[in-house]
Amino acid sequence: MSKPARRPRRAHEARIVATSQVSPTMVRLTVQSDALIGADLPHTDHYVKLLFVPEGADYAWPFSMEGIRSSQPREFWPITRTYTLRRVNTTSGVADIDFVVHGEEGIAGPWAARAEVGETFGFLGPGGAWHPEEGYEACVLAGDDAAAPAIAHALEKLPEGMKALALIEVEDEDSQFELPEGPGIEVRWIHRRGATHGTPLSAALAELPETKERTSWFVHGVAEMIREVRRVLFIEREIAREDVSISGYWRLAMTEDQWQSSKRAFNEENEAEEERLRGLSSI
Repeated sequence: MSKPARRPRRAHEARIVATSQVSPTMVRLTVQSDALIGADLPHTDHYVKLLFVPEGADYAWPFSMEGIRSSQPREFWPITRTYTLRRVNTTSGVADIDFVVHGEEGIAGPWAARAEVGETFGFLGPGGAWHPEEGYEACVLAGDDAAAPAIAHALEKLPEGMKALALIEVEDEDSQFELPEGPGIEVRWIHRRGATHGTPLSAALAELPETKERTSWFVHGVAEMIREVRRVLFIEREIAREDVSISGYWRLAMTEDQWQSSKRAFNEENEAEEERLRGLSSI
């Protein structure tokens, strides 16, 4: 017997209340949504899926996801783009969302660059699963531009006494931006300067000295980097999986939709290769 189709998730509305330039390549939208008021959001990697109407569709926000899916062909269903809540106040429902902007490349970046106060949009979520936990002496936070908002949020929520090393890969010095500071926090900027996304960061992570401190790891960004870092952490250093949050936020030459539809297979391939390498090392 086939399973009944899942009901589409409810779309929520947010209104833009402020815009600002975080760096020459990053725009921040401050938004307010009643859906965030009173929400249980204990993590530092909470994200929302912004909803964009495909070109050629005959509808606009506001809309019902269930209504659109029952009345529109699949190619006209809303396009989703996932973004981290850099900061969120569940009393007021106000949140910051940071967007990397590279000219007219992509959907969300150009939209954010042109967005104006008062505009409304739809989103799904929030989701999220990780935050710095007590019981660890230190944490390593590593990622590219896409993971930087979650890393910044984590630096603001460190348990008392926890040390943190943040490694953030951006294009160059002009792409850097202000990050939380405090006792025990060290930030290292890794510059691509035209190199393939993730390559400089994976090299920097591989060069980190091993430590006896109980360390929590948060490593997110381009999928190609994740594959290499998993090998270093799980095979070479034999770090326990429960100490690591690691995932690809995006993949080179793929849209988010393409990446999400192939992500499970990508993860399974990584796990199978890691099992193979473990088997070889035990011979």
